[in-house]
Amino acid sequence: MFNFIDPILYLWAMGFGLGAYITKINDLSYINFLAPGLVASSAMFATSYEMTYDSFTRMSYHRTFHAMVATPVSMDDVVMGEVMYGTFKGVLYGTVFLAVTLLFGLVKSPLAIMVPLPLAVMAVAFSIISMLWTSLAPNYDSFGYFFTLLISPMFLFSGIFFPIETLPEGVRTLAWMTPLYHTVEIVRPLILGNTSWSMAGHVGWLVGFIVLTLRLPLVMVKNRLIK
Repeated sequence: MFNFIDPILYLWAMGFGLGAYITKINDLSYINFLAPGLVASSAMFATSYEMTYDSFTRMSYHRTFHAMVATPVSMDDVVMGEVMYGTFKGVLYGTVFLAVTLLFGLVKSPLAIMVPLPLAVMAVAFSIISMLWTSLAPNYDSFGYFFTLLISPMFLFSGIFFPIETLPEGVRTLAWMTPLYHTVEIVRPLILGNTSWSMAGHVGWLVGFIVLTLRLPLVMVKNRLIK
């Protein structure tokens, strides 16, 4: 619930509050610039929380993974099931927040109906990232480092609150390497109706990331359970 309420508070506080003092960003009112990014970040947070704290509980305390692999289900099936559930959770939260932006009159294009698709691709990417950390986490406290060192910087520097072009070149390069940035660059045009061919490059980056990293959590979770 809280990872849904937080974006609402950001939308109110920064979109309607701070936005009153900001004229335009890329020829958009600040709240129109902000809202699509919050749709993407809402999905990111939902997936990340599910695949860290909740997956760790199922794996290490409830020992659900151990019980499942005692059946004909393989460890790869268990991990992929976790990834699929984390993806579902992210798409659900992101879509609900998209509906909120629609109620606020911030959706400008019927293409917004396609937003769950890039959210799903991004949620798979964050399921992988989160599952990798979970496979190494010794306890719940370690997830504080995950959110402080990885998730929060992505939230702040992925083009949600301001264009990354305003950042120093090194920071801009780091922002470009995050799944959230590429998702924001897809979701914003779909919601506002200013699509371009550059969106295909962002989709390609996300798909490439998944292809290159999907095998890692399968191996690392299996190694942890064997130990």
